[in-house]
Parts: sequence; C-alpha cells; structure tokens
Amino acid sequence: MKDLLKFLKAQTKTEEFDAIKIALASPDMIRSWSFGEVKKPETINYRTFKPERDGLFCARIFGPVKDYECLCGKYKRLKHRGVICEKCGVEVTQTKVRRERMGHIELASPTAHIWFLKSLPSRIGLLLDMPLRDIERVLYFESYVVIEGGMTNLERQQILTEEQYLDALEEFGDEFDAKMGAEASRPC
Repeated sequence: MKDLLKFLKAQTKTEEFDAIKIALASPDMIRSWSFGEVKKPETINYRTFKPERDGLFCARIFGPVKDYECLCGKYKRLKHRGVICEKCGVEVTQTKVRRERMGHIELASPTAHIWFLKSLPSRIGLLLDMPLRDIERVLYFESYVVIEGGMTNLERQQILTEEQYLDALEEFGDEFDAKMGAEASRPC
C-alpha cells in the first residue's frame, strides 16, 4: 500500500500559474473545433431509432453510436479502427468520442445572447458605452443605431426611430450607416 501511495505521489505533477484568462471564442475558432455543421433540428429517426443525418445527434458529426461500428453496419470490429465509411460517413472508433466532439450551427444573421445583455452590469453596454435601454431597442428591432455618421449631422451611436431613419435616408442618402439588431451591436 505504501508503494502505491509513493507511486501516485510521484505521478502527480503540479504546475503553478499566476492567472486564468476566460474569453469568448471567435466564430473561426468555433468552426476549427467543430467536426461538422448541424443543419437539421431532428434528433433520432422514430422508425429506426438511429440518429438523423446532419441532425443534433448525427453520427457522422459526433461519432458512432456503437463501439467500433459505423452507422450502416458495413464496418464492424476493432480491425477497422480509424476507417471512415464511404456509405454513411461515420468514423469507426469508440462511442465515448461523442462526449468530446462538437458541432456548430451557421446562423443567417448574428444574435446577441441575453446573458451578455441582461447581466448587471450589462457586458454589451459596457463594451459599446451605451445605456441598456438603447441597446435593447436596437437588438429587438425597434430602433436603428448610427454606425458611421459620415458628412451628416448624425452622431455615432445615435438612436433613430423608424421615422427618423427614413427621414435621414431621404435627406442624406447613403452618406451615413445605421443598422438594427445584433449586427449593429458588434463593436467597430
């Protein structure tokens, strides 16, 4: 027993560090971690009880459902380890890779997570130096925010109602840039 404790103490290697940095992952970084794009909201086929292709439980993206067996059953057993099936596209490996693999979803337009908006203090509000009420109006498509005033009397981060935006568009044309939604909340 003493030998086992000595062995375990010798194996544990401690590393000292001064700080931990937590940051948001960029879209490119998320795509690099991803094993494939989830394109369908379906999970499991109700007739076959197998994961739907390109769905939330897709075996091609996340890994096989059974150890060392592809989804269609063409490749079985350990001797085919690492082979990617031509028919179903599933890699023949252990099922525990499903716990490690990540997929991604491509959105049609940018979104803002409510935790970054509603947390106190608002992370988006601090980043953009705007009041929470104005940011909510922009994110919920009630108002426009001026991104670039150009050669007009409009100031950067000025909030415009729909009527004010249409009047400014009629008066100045494309000399200024104003947007609404999460696309407008991106820091410049």
